[in-house]
Amino acid sequence: MELKGTLKDIIYKNEINGYCIATFEMDEGETTIVGYMPFIQKGDSLKVVGKFVVHPDYGDQFKVETFEKIMPETLDAIEKYLANGVIKGIGPATAKKIVKKFGQDTIEILKSNPKELTSIKGITEKRAIEISNEFIENWDLWQIVGFLEKFGIGPQSATNIYKKLGSDTIEKVRQNPYVLSELGVRVDFSQIDKMALDIGIEKNNLKRVGAGIRHGLNLATYNGHSCVLESNLITFVTNLLKISEEDVIYGIKDLRSKEQIKIEEREEMQTIDGKTELRIQDWVYLMDYYKVELNIAERLISLENATNIKKLSNFKSGLKNIEKYANIELSEKQRQAVEMVNEHNVCIITGGPGTGKTTIIKTIIDIYKSNGKKVVLSAPTGRAAKRMTEATGEEASTLHRLLEIGKISEDKPDPELCIAPIDGDIVIIDEMSMVDIFLMNYVVKSLYKGTKLILVGDIDQLPSVGPGCVLKDIIDSNKIPYIKLNKIFRQALKSKIIVNSHKVNEGINFIEDENKEETVNDFEFIEIKSSSEIINKILEIYNDKVQIITPSKKGDLGTKNLNKIIQGKFNPQSIMKNEKKFGEVIFREGDKIMQTKNNYDIMWKKSSEISSGIFNGEMGIIEKIDEASGEIKIRFDDDKFAFYGYQDLDQIEHSFAITVHKSQGSEFSEVIIPVYQAAPMLLTRNLLYTGMTRAKDKLTMVGNPYTIQFMINNNNIKDRNSGLKFKLENI
Repeated sequence: MELKGTLKDIIYKNEINGYCIATFEMDEGETTIVGYMPFIQKGDSLKVVGKFVVHPDYGDQFKVETFEKIMPETLDAIEKYLANGVIKGIGPATAKKIVKKFGQDTIEILKSNPKELTSIKGITEKRAIEISNEFIENWDLWQIVGFLEKFGIGPQSATNIYKKLGSDTIEKVRQNPYVLSELGVRVDFSQIDKMALDIGIEKNNLKRVGAGIRHGLNLATYNGHSCVLESNLITFVTNLLKISEEDVIYGIKDLRSKEQIKIEEREEMQTIDGKTELRIQDWVYLMDYYKVELNIAERLISLENATNIKKLSNFKSGLKNIEKYANIELSEKQRQAVEMVNEHNVCIITGGPGTGKTTIIKTIIDIYKSNGKKVVLSAPTGRAAKRMTEATGEEASTLHRLLEIGKISEDKPDPELCIAPIDGDIVIIDEMSMVDIFLMNYVVKSLYKGTKLILVGDIDQLPSVGPGCVLKDIIDSNKIPYIKLNKIFRQALKSKIIVNSHKVNEGINFIEDENKEETVNDFEFIEIKSSSEIINKILEIYNDKVQIITPSKKGDLGTKNLNKIIQGKFNPQSIMKNEKKFGEVIFREGDKIMQTKNNYDIMWKKSSEISSGIFNGEMGIIEKIDEASGEIKIRFDDDKFAFYGYQDLDQIEHSFAITVHKSQGSEFSEVIIPVYQAAPMLLTRNLLYTGMTRAKDKLTMVGNPYTIQFMINNNNIKDRNSGLKFKLENI
């Protein structure tokens, strides 16, 4: 059935997926409509298609299958639409005046002749134009949402598409649906492809083939690769589009001629039929990814080969004075690392916990500051920067802040972005294993020749979320000097956390291998095999100082379920605490939360300092939920606070429990790690090692010893396809 009418009232609305229950007013009377109807507002005129159903508790309802926003037809409907607050500056009183003045011509005035609105008291010519633009933009968006919804593309994606393509989005998409796959908007390629085939595009059309090739390359980047073997790409696209290999090869040639992709020939060892020999391999890149790798390689070599103008002539005597003043005695390798920094412009210091990286960094800071040099400290995340500050006593910032990057699309970074130069003689970047090729590209673009760059990290930790394996590639190229620290210092040897972490990294099961050394009691393994008992044990030992770190989001022991359980026991519903339901999640005053994406616009305050920008991985506590203002006050770990509107709640999630990936770069006083059966791709040695090294004072592992053994044995880390090592070797 098809019904036409006006939304009289919205009874319930899920702000994430758009599911609504609403009162729908028609000429024939009222009914309740239910279904997925995002972006609807009280007063909207709709055409809904669906059927009447009988709900066991609520009686007759109209279940909406599809809906379309239509232009209000009656004067009453027009007034209700304008009065619903969708157009800033028009409330019920102004809406009444406009409709009374212009009657049936109201819509036409708003669209085509807005200056007429100035005859209404209080509306200036400037405001009249703004009202018209808002009305048209609102309407354009609705038409686009309706158009794309027919092809299975959701409203949120439709909004992002509109922002990028503008008011003629529908015409652009009709002419070439594959334009959607080039926008950095996560839209299912099969939906786009179906749309294209439905409007008559041929199977081997070059636009379709090119889009399929780019889609294959994009999928690879989502998995951390920067390039793909050409033979594998041809096979993938042939199967994806159901076309011939010749069509794909022709498509690759076409994209190559348009400089949208790049093919890199590499001479590599390859084993075929048991014989290993040198063969030429063709690797295919999206052009941006190729340019980024090439720029990193060229700039690193250029930086290293530049005149060493920051070299200290009094280095040895200065180092002795620093050791004496700080009352430390560097090991031979630590001394070599500090000397390496003086002798080179670019160098790498890598090693696990307890191997002396922090002592080296502090020594470098002291010796260069004592010679009047400016040392700049940075790390990829806010928590890593905070940890660096606490360890060295010097201020460290995130790379995003240091580089003044601003708004970079998270899905499609801009390799050509102009970056603020770094004002410093020595730049030290910690937690380098987290840095992907795009962030590294911004770093090397920001450095003047002669600036010293020191990269510090642990190559045995999880690789970056973004594409590439920057730290490993640079080390493996042997073009940049590096030192790998592998000796655990005596003080660190007393920590079972550090000792057992290193055992895991070396493939040794710490449960079976009893430690005879004198150690502090900072580690405990509790053997429990059932997930329900693991949960009970976590609830027994959890307190507000503890951070739960788990391999997965899903399952009984994943973050989603654990966060719900921990919240229920340790921050339960109370008449003393306000809460806000957002989708299936309830946020409550007192909840621990984490920011899950970079937001460069959100304002924050810390004492008298006011600034903007809260970044992925920052954690805090919900202090206040204000229903009247529709805002949530969050105080973050570094004592700054910010106000989030309800529409911003998709940027945060509970953080009583977080994944190992989200914990990277952070350090927590006390950590609980549940160890349980999960997808084999998650049960790896480097994931276990990374999780264990997040604990500073106390680590409790709860779970199955057989799973721990499996993770320690599972060292088959999936290599990432990248070409940074090759480019460094061949410059």
